[in-house]
Amino acid sequence: MNTHKKIIVSACLAGCCCKYSGGDNLCEAVVELVRQGRAIPVCPEQLGGLPTPRPCCEIRKNGEAVEVWNDRDENVTEYFARGAQEAFRIASLAGCTAAVLKERSPSCGAGVIYDGTFQHIHVPGDGLFAALCRENGLAIFTESDLEENGEPCSK
Repeated sequence: MNTHKKIIVSACLAGCCCKYSGGDNLCEAVVELVRQGRAIPVCPEQLGGLPTPRPCCEIRKNGEAVEVWNDRDENVTEYFARGAQEAFRIASLAGCTAAVLKERSPSCGAGVIYDGTFQHIHVPGDGLFAALCRENGLAIFTESDLEENGEPCSK
């Protein structure tokens, strides 16, 4: 990870209580990046207009379309798409070249997400914000990538 450039990070990893349940996914390595002024925390779901706490959401693929549904069977794709756009706007304005994103999230999941059945089944894929970052050339990392490089994250 290039340490001279700004990094956009999932706010929940920085200890912000923006997780769907109202909690966080604290990762000390991400907190340290923010403390050093190297990282900017964002929560695409909040930026998209969703409250905290909020119902659990997962991505469902409908042919070529990617939709986000909550566990109340409500389509919330519009909020996730808006949030991804706003979070990416912040990353672009700050000149971010990399992202450290929360695994499996329908916004930030990178490479693996839940399958949309709310049965804790993992499938290949990206969350909406992660996909937008990837499409625009940002290097994508998760908290597991930081753990593998010796920078611990608490779960």
